[in-house]
Amino acid sequence: MKTHIVQLMIFIMVFIWSAYRPHDYPTWCLEVLPAVVGVVILACTYSRFRFSKLMYWVVLTHAIILLIGGHYTYAEEPVFNYLRGVFDWSRNNYDKLGHFFQGFSPAIIASELLWGLQIVRSRSWVVFLSGCICMAISSIYELFEWLVAEISNQQAITFLGTQGDVWDTQEDMLWCLIGCSIMLIYLYCSKQHLQQPATARS
Repeated sequence: MKTHIVQLMIFIMVFIWSAYRPHDYPTWCLEVLPAVVGVVILACTYSRFRFSKLMYWVVLTHAIILLIGGHYTYAEEPVFNYLRGVFDWSRNNYDKLGHFFQGFSPAIIASELLWGLQIVRSRSWVVFLSGCICMAISSIYELFEWLVAEISNQQAITFLGTQGDVWDTQEDMLWCLIGCSIMLIYLYCSKQHLQQPATARS
């Protein structure tokens, strides 16, 4: 319980920092909304379903990545701007880290829900269906980005973050696939996960 309070306090502090003079508030709202919604849902369901300690740390890390991206925008994140020069990248690749966690984080959430609630009783099917869920989320998010651009008459450049890369959408989904695959391989091979149903409370 104390660990989860510490995690919540970390999220709140990073959120306050992120909200202070971001690159622009419309983009900030769009970028941080998934993090806020996710934390609220986890807090509201905490007494009914308890995820693993690893899951909460993974989600916190993902939320911080979103908050940092919202503050600077993914194309202008300073650490990856520095790495861009070091490795001679053609663009800022911070968004690839975000999309990696777009698969890495939902993979453990989906698998623990499917297994913990005994919706699926086969570990292999849990892994397969969790991967499908991750890729569905990635596809929906890319469609959401496209819709925002259409509604805003193609002015949502900072939110899209394509940086002139015509294959940005496909690369984003690939990084999501890599992230979810790494997590699901770990979960399948782990002796701690997908062995006994997670703690569920009514």
